[in-house]
Amino acid sequence: MNRKDMLGFQIKTLDNLFFRNVFAYETGQKGMDEVTVMHGWILGFLYENADRDIFQKDIETEFSIARSTVTSIVKLMEKKGYICRESVEKDGRLKKLVLTEKGRNIHEQHIDDIDLLEERCKRNIAPEELEVFLAVAGKLKENLEADIACSDFRLFAAGNQKEGD
Repeated sequence: MNRKDMLGFQIKTLDNLFFRNVFAYETGQKGMDEVTVMHGWILGFLYENADRDIFQKDIETEFSIARSTVTSIVKLMEKKGYICRESVEKDGRLKKLVLTEKGRNIHEQHIDDIDLLEERCKRNIAPEELEVFLAVAGKLKENLEADIACSDFRLFAAGNQKEGD
């Protein structure tokens, strides 16, 4: 199979192009290159869920990233002053993640830019095409999450091969 016909190649290429556009706009137009894209997504998630307690586990689940990765990201975001960790009344060992004023301001500065980029990405795509794309992307995500959840991936893969393969 040609590499350009592979899902992984296309997904990674789109990811690269999307974030190159984000960085080109942010650094070129506003000089705001200190916030990583993942920090931006997490700031947005915290902003949109300000009415409930958000924990590190919620970030892991929402963005499908490993606990160790989230730990590093959260520590850096806390160091930069975007978020803080606060104890929860029910259990002092639990720490919820809360946006600081600086984090809220950064999110509010970026949200219009992200919305504009979303619209630019969707141009020339019919609503029906976008609906199909999102449905397929959802199924790809489900498949990959199921594989990760499987206790022995090799057995899962072997069990799904057709006879004669």
